[in-house]
Formats: sequence, structure tokens, C-alpha cells
Amino acid sequence: MFSKSKINEPGPKADEASTPKPAMPDPSRSPASEFKASAPKAKPAASILSSDLHITGNLKTTGDINVEGTVEGDIRAHLLTVGESATIKGEVVADDVVVNGRVVGRVRGLKVRLTATARVEGDIIHKTIAIESGAHFEGSVQRQDDPLNGGKKPVAAAPAPTPAPAASNS
Repeated sequence: MFSKSKINEPGPKADEASTPKPAMPDPSRSPASEFKASAPKAKPAASILSSDLHITGNLKTTGDINVEGTVEGDIRAHLLTVGESATIKGEVVADDVVVNGRVVGRVRGLKVRLTATARVEGDIIHKTIAIESGAHFEGSVQRQDDPLNGGKKPVAAAPAPTPAPAASNS
């Protein structure tokens, strides 16, 4: 009447038993290794200083900073974006500087851009500059090939002073 069927039994099924399986999975074909090989390195996101943040002190990074709040101190970064509601009181040094808000202090950058909403009170030292119509700027503008180093040239070591001959009382 009833016979025991192998359909619901655990273990390999009859058709699976006839196909050989590889002993070790091929690591070059695994999805994880394909993902690692094809995934580009992600650039870290910019640090964002929100509009309710007030910082007193210097900031230094090799990354990007987006300031929306207030900073009383110097900032050094790769890309600095000063938001419309931001105020920076101090020196700004970055490869790229985009000012939408207020900066009171010196601005140094390879590329400096003042948008129509910018308010800058201080000198700008740059390699290239763009000032949009409507920007307010009080200070001087100076072009330098290397504005990030502050225009400082390497100083050669001064020769040691030679002692003056002793005066003789003869």
C-alpha cells in the first residue's frame, strides 16, 4: 500500500548524488573577492560643522570641511566651504576655498571663490581667484604661485659671526 519515499528524507537527493562537487570553492569566483576587486576606494565625506556649533580653537585636516556655524580660530583643510550662515574669525588656508558666508581674517588658497553672498574682511592670497558680483570684500588681493606656504622662501643658514679681534693696549 504505502511505500517509503526518499523525497522528504534529509541528505543528498538521488540526482545530486550523481553529480560530483568540487572539494574547495574557487576563491577567485567568490562574490566577496569580486566586490573587493571592483569596488573603488571611497573618498571620506566632508566634515560638516552645523549652524548651531560654535568652535573656539584651530582646525586642521587633510580632508574637506563645510562650515555652517562659527569658528574663532584658524582653519587648514583641503577644501573649505564657508556656508551662508557661517562666520570664521581667523586665518583660512586650503587648496580650494569657497566663501558663501563671512570671513574675518586672511584667506590663503590655490583657488579662492567668493560667491555673491560672501563677506570677507582681510587679505586674500591666491593662485587663482573668482569674485562674483554682489560679494563684499575689504582687504588686499595678492597672487602667488604657492600661496599655501605663506610666501616664505627657504632661508639659507647665515654664516656664524666671526669673533672680533681683541683690542690690545700697547
